[in-house]
Amino acid sequence: MAKVKFQPQGDRVLIEAAPAEEKTAGGIIIPDTAKEKPQKGIIVAVGPGKKKDEPMTVKLGDTVFYGKYAGTEIMVDGKEYLIMRQDDVFGVIG
Repeated sequence: MAKVKFQPQGDRVLIEAAPAEEKTAGGIIIPDTAKEKPQKGIIVAVGPGKKKDEPMTVKLGDTVFYGKYAGTEIMVDGKEYLIMRQDDVFGVIG
């Protein structure tokens, strides 16, 4: 996980989405047009939180699940990321 030159504000997090599945469980190769948008990723930057009495519950490096249509895609240093509010994160894996 490389250091990102971006600092989210408020209760926002920057997520590097996991790559889309290339094959099905049965070994069938999925074409680019049929690939599902990933719903999990790694947090690469975390904002300071909305208020002092509401701290961020996710942290840098957490692998998380989020909504299918959550967040906004942005480019930082030529790489695509998702930025979303902490509330759009369903939970932390592991």
